[in-house]
Amino acid sequence: MNALPVTDELVQVAERIMWFDRPQNALANPILFLNYAMRYAMPEDMNVIRRYVSDDDLREALVNAHPGIIDGRSWAYWHLKLDMYPPPKLPERHLEDVKVERAIPRNP
Repeated sequence: MNALPVTDELVQVAERIMWFDRPQNALANPILFLNYAMRYAMPEDMNVIRRYVSDDDLREALVNAHPGIIDGRSWAYWHLKLDMYPPPKLPERHLEDVKVERAIPRNP
C-alpha cells in the first residue's frame, strides 16, 4: 500500500488519532495509520479516510495489523464490515521479537 496523500483533512485526522507522531509520518505508514484509525477514529474521521482508501486497502491493513493497536471489539467489527468474518486471533507480541539490552554487563 502506498503512502496516503498529505492533505489538510487527512493531516487533521492524523493529528487526532496518532497525536504522538507527526501527521506526515503517520500518513507515510498507511498500515499503521489505518490500524490506529480502526481503533480510535470517530465516524467523521473514517468518512475522510474512506475518500482515500478502498476496502482492499483496509483488508490489507487488517491482514498486516501491528500487535497491540486494534482492540478485540474493533477487530471483530472491521472483519465483519469487510466480509472477512470470522476474524483470526488478534496479532500478538512475542517476547522473542524484542531485543533486550542488558543494563549490567556480565562478569567474564
